[in-house]
Amino acid sequence: MIPISDSSDKSLAIDSRSLDNLRTATKDNSPESIKAAAKQFEALFMNMMLKSMRQAGGQNGAFDNEQTRTFTSMLDQQLTQNMSSRGVGLADMLVKQMTNNSVTQALNAGDDAHPITPNVRGINSYRDSLKLEQHPAVSTKTESSTSNHVREFQSKLEAHAEEASKATGIPAKFMLGQAALETGWGKKQIKTVDGTESHNVFGVKATSAWKGKTVNAVTTEYVNGVAQRKIETFKAYDSYGDAFKDYANMLTKNPRYGNVIANSKDATSFAYGMQKAGYATDPHYANKLSKIIKQNLSA
Repeated sequence: MIPISDSSDKSLAIDSRSLDNLRTATKDNSPESIKAAAKQFEALFMNMMLKSMRQAGGQNGAFDNEQTRTFTSMLDQQLTQNMSSRGVGLADMLVKQMTNNSVTQALNAGDDAHPITPNVRGINSYRDSLKLEQHPAVSTKTESSTSNHVREFQSKLEAHAEEASKATGIPAKFMLGQAALETGWGKKQIKTVDGTESHNVFGVKATSAWKGKTVNAVTTEYVNGVAQRKIETFKAYDSYGDAFKDYANMLTKNPRYGNVIANSKDATSFAYGMQKAGYATDPHYANKLSKIIKQNLSA
């Protein structure tokens, strides 16, 4: 069992080590880990709330830029840390939901003598909510089971990829490979609060210029090569077709991807071109993408 001390409340709400330790600890289903999980969820919720308030207020001032938005995000994280130390009552409600009354009494009284019957389904549901990664591990093996999964993924998105290919000149299989990397072959798609699909198979974030629907999600970003958990705002689409159209429009209209359009002769050129253009912060992004395309979509 990984102990959860009082110092854990002082860590940043979205600190990657804190989340990893919490995921491991919740497997024990102990009262302490249940309470820590509830507090962590409360902190994440408050961070998302602050982010939504910032967006609602508008971020298009004369002095707004990427640097100010970065520091604003850091400020929100610090505010979340301070607020979560006091709590707003959500954590207590979650504890009651995930445990029976005897557990709640034991947590409040610090009494270990009460018999404990945790709501394992509630704990596991929260633990699963912490698993969202920007680039889920995607198998590059070619066993029959994997091949069937690849074929199913291709069948669902291939027509949209072909349309996007006509608009960009980039082979459809390259785009399918990127969608596979971003979603773990469709298993790790970003979902809205009510559980419906966002159809955002490319992990495209929403900027202030985006006027469509959005969804907030925990993701992994790399800062100076170090992985960090952050809550980011992503685009949400009505269909996969809309997602591919927006992706193609981004590649053709954004000057950053000019070299990608001009030099996507093979999977390696495309993958490293996307990484060089700044599509993702993962230092291994290009290597992962090229392997997926070559080993699963070369036929």
